Amino acid sequence: MSSQDLLQFIFAGLTSGSIYALIAIGFCVVNNTMGIVNFVQVDFITLGGMLMFSALFTLGVPLAAGLLLAVSGVALVAMLVERCGLRPCRSENHLVLIFLTVGLSIILRGLIKMFWGKNRMALPPLTPDEPIRIFGASVLPQALWILLLTLCAIALLTWFFYRTPLGLAMRAVASNPTAAAVVGIPAGRVRLTSYAVAGALGGLAGVLVTPITTLNYDVGVLLGLKGFAAAILGGFGSFPGAVLGGVGLGLLESLSAGYLSSAYKDVVAFVVLLAVLFVRPKGLLGK
Repeated sequence: MSSQDLLQFIFAGLTSGSIYALIAIGFCVVNNTMGIVNFVQVDFITLGGMLMFSALFTLGVPLAAGLLLAVSGVALVAMLVERCGLRPCRSENHLVLIFLTVGLSIILRGLIKMFWGKNRMALPPLTPDEPIRIFGASVLPQALWILLLTLCAIALLTWFFYRTPLGLAMRAVASNPTAAAVVGIPAGRVRLTSYAVAGALGGLAGVLVTPITTLNYDVGVLLGLKGFAAAILGGFGSFPGAVLGGVGLGLLESLSAGYLSSAYKDVVAFVVLLAVLFVRPKGLLGK
């Protein structure tokens, strides 16, 4: 294959890898503050696409306003999940809480199916879908939007975690929960914020990816599992590792689909997950 084909595969891998990175960071945020795997994250992706669909075709709002409404709506639902679904649990056992997130995920998916049905839907791209030529490769504007908004989200999260009091409190809880409790950092507020951030990232991923794929009540399951695999690949709990794992997984998928067969595209993520667990369980940047 030519160098243009290789460049085309790289652009496709960066596009899907950016989505996986957003999802992986969402997993890491909750894990760092609560020490659990939040499997509701997979349904935050679906909910983001569904809310965007309703904002555009039911409320008739512009694309930019619809994106903000969808991301904010998922963040609000995520806060309700933490406040009403997880916080009342009397058990501090992490395994119990993980299974609780599985149950909450099933409930949320059922509610999504009840409100929006099982029919497949489609979202329009953020800008007209005219391919752009870059060094001979064709790139859709939606792919560029995905890359741009992912970079903006990562920059905003970096500022939040290192420059705001609440972000510093979340880092303190992630580093040493006991010491954070001793100095009076409110654990409930930190957990609520972590779920809001995870929901916003999942909602943004759903809004960005559904114009490229179809929208269905369970579309976030496979994407969410790939994001989870990306988080494991980079080092679960590490934000730079989540970005590295997401981009690396996206590139592996795209190159394997281009040079081997597209039939193996969805298999690559889980083969990589197993290989990492066998060889380096802590991931590329895990401690």
